Amino acid sequence: MDRGQLLSMRIYLDNAATTPLDPEVFEAMKPFMLEDFGNPSSTHSHGRKVRAAIETARKKIAELLNCTPGEIIFTSGGTEADNAIIRCAVETYGIKHAISTPIEHHAVTHTLSTLEKQGAVELQYVNLDAKGHVDLEHLEELLKTYPNALVSLMHANNEIGNILPIEEVGILCEKYKAYFHSDTVQTMGHYRHDLKKQKVHGMAAAAHKFHGPKGVGLMYINKDKKIHQFVHGGSQERNMRGGTENVYGIIGLAKALEICYREMKAHETSIKKLKSQMIEKLKEAVPGVSFHGDSANLERSLYTVLNVSLPESDENEMLLFNLDMAGISASGGSACSSGASTGSHVLGALYPNSKRGAVRFSFSKYNTSEEIDIVANKLADIYKVSV
Repeated sequence: MDRGQLLSMRIYLDNAATTPLDPEVFEAMKPFMLEDFGNPSSTHSHGRKVRAAIETARKKIAELLNCTPGEIIFTSGGTEADNAIIRCAVETYGIKHAISTPIEHHAVTHTLSTLEKQGAVELQYVNLDAKGHVDLEHLEELLKTYPNALVSLMHANNEIGNILPIEEVGILCEKYKAYFHSDTVQTMGHYRHDLKKQKVHGMAAAAHKFHGPKGVGLMYINKDKKIHQFVHGGSQERNMRGGTENVYGIIGLAKALEICYREMKAHETSIKKLKSQMIEKLKEAVPGVSFHGDSANLERSLYTVLNVSLPESDENEMLLFNLDMAGISASGGSACSSGASTGSHVLGALYPNSKRGAVRFSFSKYNTSEEIDIVANKLADIYKVSV
């Protein structure tokens, strides 16, 4: 059996880690890999053609997000964007206090903790409720105490899927003159972002989370809250990020986002059905199963993510390995922590004494109802229960 046949038999349910490239995206990228290879900073015709393509992509993204093209800066991905916005906002505006949660992505938590260790900011954590949602009343109390702070709260948690009421947070930040940064890596391409309404000053996204290529992302920087350059070098990206642009990555990002907006409603409907099916099947398959955070709530969580809490069992330690051996790709948490000896910092913060197992299933437009049945039956087999 060749590699292609083996991969075609596998079930991929780790789309929060990365998504497969949409063939339409690849076709859009291909000419810029093989034919239109000019450096966009060159003034000759080869360079001008590529520069025009980048600016067309920027304009398309700005139209979809309801912002201006000058507010879109291309990066290597979400991690760079988070680092750039947080660090440069603190430096540009002399910010002394930061407000966040302990369950943000490590691109945020590690950046903020480093700034705190360096004495650049004093870090405050906003309270979370039992399911991991941000306590907006406590957030306002912190903002009253620390006005002009940096607030960094992700739009949807990458492990448990909880959704932040981003517009409400934006209003609070505006009221107390805080700089509002949001990691939207998990929601970009899955929800419509209207940046005129959301009142976000800095926002991060990555193409590979919505069927685009890896190694490219964007940061939105509100034109009224500009920050200084993070990557120094040339004058690329409006003097905001030095270095030759990832041309075909940028083309792919724009095409992927265009497809997502074009097909968003249909995909949301179909993926929600798969998630609901998984919830019901697992309730039947594994007695005592529950769901971490609010991930089983279709209205208050990311519809592409379901974080499953499994009863204490000797099977939990080898669960992901056994699923992998059965041809099922899933995750125990953030893929960015793969190989780490510690468990999920998100689940650790919410369930510090829990000994239950955890597996994150995350869905895409390429998953099917048949795959959900297979996975539920496999879990039933692992836990020695008949569906």
